[in-house]
Amino acid sequence: MSLIPIGSPLAQWDPFNQFGNLYDKFNALFNGQNGLPAEVQWTPAMDIVENEHEILVRMDTPGMERKDLKVELNEGLLVISGERKYEHKDEKDSYYRLERGYGSFMRNFRLPDYIDQGHIRAECKDGLLQVHLAKIPGKKKEVKSIAIN
Repeated sequence: MSLIPIGSPLAQWDPFNQFGNLYDKFNALFNGQNGLPAEVQWTPAMDIVENEHEILVRMDTPGMERKDLKVELNEGLLVISGERKYEHKDEKDSYYRLERGYGSFMRNFRLPDYIDQGHIRAECKDGLLQVHLAKIPGKKKEVKSIAIN
């Protein structure tokens, strides 16, 4: 038994520990993940805001147009997907850092039962996708309290 906590600078170095990290990276690459460093992977930032009339989903989609995005309703799920294509790189340019991510994304959300699925509209303007989810008038959120034994 060691009195030195694992992860402290005084803990014994294990050279085989790095093999686990390498295995995880290969596993991620071959299971559909792109294997890129975290700083270049891209998932658009978003906000979800609710008021008395609707739920509004706002998603940052800089550099994307309507044709690059898809908003679908699939068995009670709101599915937002798209692809931001990599800008053409000029061979004369010297890149010191690439932080803007590119690629495909997909986000999905289960819609509450008080959303009127027949009155959903989306708009994309100036790099902002907004999806308006109208509420059914008079239908309220149900909150059920569960007794703790």
